[in-house]
Amino acid sequence: MNELQTPDNQLLGQIAEIIQQARQQVRQTVNSAMVQSYWEIGRLIVEHEQQGEERAKYGKYLLQNLSERLTEMFGKGFDIRNLRNMRQFYLTFPIRNTLCSELSWSHYRRLMQIENDQARQWYLKETLEQNWSVRALDRQISVLYYERLLSSQNKALVEQEAVEKTEPLKETIQDYLRDPYILDFLNLQDKTYQESGVEQAIIGNLQQFLLELGKGFAFVERQKRIRFDDEDFYIDLVFYNFKLKCFLLIDLKIGKLKHQDIGQMDTYVRLYDEQFKGEDDNPTIGLVLCSEQSEAIAKYSVLADRKQIFSAKYLPYLPTELELQKQVEMARRLVDIS
Repeated sequence: MNELQTPDNQLLGQIAEIIQQARQQVRQTVNSAMVQSYWEIGRLIVEHEQQGEERAKYGKYLLQNLSERLTEMFGKGFDIRNLRNMRQFYLTFPIRNTLCSELSWSHYRRLMQIENDQARQWYLKETLEQNWSVRALDRQISVLYYERLLSSQNKALVEQEAVEKTEPLKETIQDYLRDPYILDFLNLQDKTYQESGVEQAIIGNLQQFLLELGKGFAFVERQKRIRFDDEDFYIDLVFYNFKLKCFLLIDLKIGKLKHQDIGQMDTYVRLYDEQFKGEDDNPTIGLVLCSEQSEAIAKYSVLADRKQIFSAKYLPYLPTELELQKQVEMARRLVDIS
């Protein structure tokens, strides 16, 4: 009986795979058709409004009338709000052949809420490259991923971005590291916690942490042991970035960043490069993730070189827009003094 089950299971698996692929293709086809049709509806509404000033005046009545009649003909999905979204869809993405079949209508609705054109295009590109779900895209926008990325650039590039707003972001090591990191999904707020507790919470929420960590990262190991002169050292978390082709060592610290924290990470990076880095790997990166930054240490330590050792602040909760703005300004000051 067992001999018959193996080929039966294999056949079942092959058939199931075909069905799943077919359903995925159907979903993609339906999604693409929906996005294209909503864009066309938006185009027709805008062009109808632009036929004269008088038409623009009764735009609200037009949408109300369209909503009622389309709902009567085709059912749900054509309320005034959705028609406004279709209209805005066309205005935001006026070139039809730039639409991406991989993105859903929900993706586009979230992207339309971004006022900055360059930021919107950047989030669209990252969504495609990283295969972000709508929920993942919403989180990255909410925690100002793009704005924090800008703050990690050197001063000249930030100023250039502010003036031109057309040049694509040049990707460097700093582009893959953020400051601050938003760890609200760890539920650390209003709790007394230790470094080991933060580490355990990260491991328990690894998928969310990888999303917050950024693109190209994969988890390697926790409490990685390295040995030197009969002495053992333990690195909290080790990741690998397939785009940068290098390891990332993370050391978690509670409280304000200290000189010995940077010295310790410098030792970790040197030992890791010597013992574990492959011939094809780039130099290892060290990141001290602390609950409070220090401008003085950023200025008078190896952090000023901004080559392999970095520090960043983590926040146990999603801050307000004003608090995030202050964090961005802090990050820029750290860039200026380095």
